[in-house]
Amino acid sequence: MTTIQSTTTAITSLYDQDFYLWLQTTINILKEGKFAEVDLENLLEELESMGRSDKNALKSNLKVLLMHLLKYKYQSEKRTNSWRYIILEHRQRLRDTFKTSPSLYRFFEDIFNESYQDARELAADETGLSINLFPPESPFTVEEVLNPNFLPPDHNPSENIE
Repeated sequence: MTTIQSTTTAITSLYDQDFYLWLQTTINILKEGKFAEVDLENLLEELESMGRSDKNALKSNLKVLLMHLLKYKYQSEKRTNSWRYIILEHRQRLRDTFKTSPSLYRFFEDIFNESYQDARELAADETGLSINLFPPESPFTVEEVLNPNFLPPDHNPSENIE
């Protein structure tokens, strides 16, 4: 076994034993230009995982934001400062995501309707209201959802779906 193979094998086993040390070692190997020593299989797996994590976080933030916008609109009598705080916090998280990864905006648009359906179910479950009270299509546009100054008006009972 060559020295490079031996080093690569040691780094690969380090991945299972101490992830943080593996990461620091991989960074140093890359900085030193010793590309043949890189644990490429695990590095690629980690990079792919980072992309999935970013997408999952974006979707989670969108669902929480949409759920709270629905609660804000359809349970106006129960509005709290914490709801406004959660709306603001998740808008900021989305803004930060788009700042560091603008290409995820397209993904955001693609999952908007699916995320609304999930948020609708979550809002019905959390509020105890009938899911039919919440419209089957989002009452909020993408622009409104991301607008830091937008809060939905009170629900007009004549809009009920039931």
